[in-house]
Amino acid sequence: MNENTTSLRYAAAYVRVSTDGQMDLSPESQLDKIREYATQHNILLSPEYIFMEKEGHSGKRADNRPAFQQMIATAKQKPKPFDAILLWKFSRFARNQDESTFYKSMLRKKLGIDVISVSEPVMEGMYGRLIEMIIEWQDEFYSYNLAAEVTRGMTKKALKGGYQARPPLGYRIPYHGANPEIVPDEAETVRKIFHWYAEEQAGMLEIARRLNEMGILTSHGKPFERRSIEYILQNPAYCGITRWNRTTNATNTIKPESEWILAPGTHPAIISEELFHAAEKRFQMEYRPKHAQPAERAKHWLSGAVKCSACGRTLSSCSSLTRQKTPYCYFQCYGYLKGKCSSNHYISAKKLEAAVLHIFSTADATNITYDIKYVSREARSSDNRLLQKQLEKLAQKEKRAREAYLNGLDSIEEYKTTKELLSQERERIEASLKKYESMQKSPETDRLMLERIRKVYTILISDDHDTVSKNTSLKSVVDKIVFDRETMALEVYYYLAI
Repeated sequence: MNENTTSLRYAAAYVRVSTDGQMDLSPESQLDKIREYATQHNILLSPEYIFMEKEGHSGKRADNRPAFQQMIATAKQKPKPFDAILLWKFSRFARNQDESTFYKSMLRKKLGIDVISVSEPVMEGMYGRLIEMIIEWQDEFYSYNLAAEVTRGMTKKALKGGYQARPPLGYRIPYHGANPEIVPDEAETVRKIFHWYAEEQAGMLEIARRLNEMGILTSHGKPFERRSIEYILQNPAYCGITRWNRTTNATNTIKPESEWILAPGTHPAIISEELFHAAEKRFQMEYRPKHAQPAERAKHWLSGAVKCSACGRTLSSCSSLTRQKTPYCYFQCYGYLKGKCSSNHYISAKKLEAAVLHIFSTADATNITYDIKYVSREARSSDNRLLQKQLEKLAQKEKRAREAYLNGLDSIEEYKTTKELLSQERERIEASLKKYESMQKSPETDRLMLERIRKVYTILISDDHDTVSKNTSLKSVVDKIVFDRETMALEVYYYLAI
């Protein structure tokens, strides 16, 4: 837009405060500078077109800035509502040069709306655009360089055991820079959670219900959920260990454990390391199929475990009354109940219980088969996904190496060398994958499997354990039980969690 023109033009203002510690004018001061510029250049700035981000919205990603997205949506209206967007600095528009180029191109070329920095005037034409791109590049470089410096500083602090996150339930930070200190009432709640889970074998959903019934709230002042209990049980801060770099900030996904930083903390512990590791051991040993129903919702200790031999769906536990109005329980294929399976798999709960208990009581090395499942953190799905991505990248490298040879860019000797290196890399990745997918069975794993089956059997026949405890125990060794109504046969699929 030609700044020397005397004709009246309309403009919007976009205001954002930096989140990376860079010296900034306040939002009000930025707006004052923009208004001053507008007055000097015969530009009308309407209050309805002042778009101001709330503090905390970073300039690295446009989709994380509501006011920015609202401004872009408004700019697309017809007829166009304004001729230009005024900024205090180009860095307020974006810190990501790719996004900056995309949105500026759309605004200028498609919508006829200019983007102007009131404190960084640039000339018209090609050279002005070049200077603007250099300013954007400097802003992006500053942002990434600062992020790297901050990460280095935080890593150093984490290695020394310094706590640098929001304190979890049970702790508070009395003043900026201080170590977390214990909040007695909240700490007692944390101790209850670990005791119920590790020593009473209560499920996470059951623990959440107990706390909610007692009127106890999370550190955010909300009722407990299963995931809030899981987070507490997996947080080593409670036994005096600091953990940092566990998740990716942008997506909140958990990183491979090899990237975490764990160090003895400088804050007091709420529970012993023994209690924390006992809870951790139970959590790791309990295999959880994706989308599986929590044990706390089970109506019967066999709920969720028995499958229809015809369609593979779960047999639901159902309640009814006899002619004498006596309640009784039976199992039926969920698909059959919904009209999605044509095979009737009705069986009374008593018969099913007796058959399963008989199989458990007679289990020995000659009549059981089982799979081994890795459920330790090192073998969890995040690592598997990472290895799969490495294989995908390797395939691209192999393709490019082959194309380079076919197009005459590499000699046959160079291609052979590259191919050999890539082959070695593929063998290494595939070996890592194989380690997670299978394990060699041995007399020791057979002994361990039988030991766990007998322990579960003891719990199943005991009157001292409730439905939830029995269901949880059963699923700790049984992947599924397939029932064939036609032959009245049961096939139990065991697994050994490592």
